[in-house]
Amino acid sequence: MATKSVVIKFFAPVIDVTINALMDAIDQKMKQGVTEFIILISSPGGSVFHGLSAYNYLRGLPVAVTTHNFGSVDSIGVVLFCGGSKRLSVPQARFLLHGVSAGFQNERLEEKQLEERLKALRIDIDNIAKVIAANTGRAVQDVTDAMLERTTLNSEEAKAWGLVHEIKSELFEAGSEVISIQFQQKAEPAIPPNVPPSRPA
Repeated sequence: MATKSVVIKFFAPVIDVTINALMDAIDQKMKQGVTEFIILISSPGGSVFHGLSAYNYLRGLPVAVTTHNFGSVDSIGVVLFCGGSKRLSVPQARFLLHGVSAGFQNERLEEKQLEERLKALRIDIDNIAKVIAANTGRAVQDVTDAMLERTTLNSEEAKAWGLVHEIKSELFEAGSEVISIQFQQKAEPAIPPNVPPSRPA
């Protein structure tokens, strides 16, 4: 007999590796008959593409999904958090809403390419705002304005916003199955002793 509810601790950025791990874990447990998931989230954000994809995936599942902020949910992490039909937060938590940025990494772009990048940024901002608006009952423009102003909410403010349904310290029941999703960056190679670090020319 499968466990009715499974807890997934998502303590990671929103990137391809972690979102694939999240979806794979859910897929495997659904095959075992699990019908309820609690996703504990503390994330600095990350990829808009992966955040929106994960949100749509969670919302389209034929199971109950609860999300619970247990620390800090920032940027596109807020969209992932909105993937829960029931959304909880610990008392000492924060949410950060902000706009979308694009890195160029010394690229040389023509005018049309710059216009394309700008249009993509605007679409990303609009899509994020629509997700948050749909889950809070706020106007899309109000959410967009909050993002552009880099709005930080504590748990009480997030509840007043409609982002959080309930403030709750308890994360899950004793004996629950917990799956951890984490991401560790590779450590920088150590500099041998007596060797000065290289400097840019």
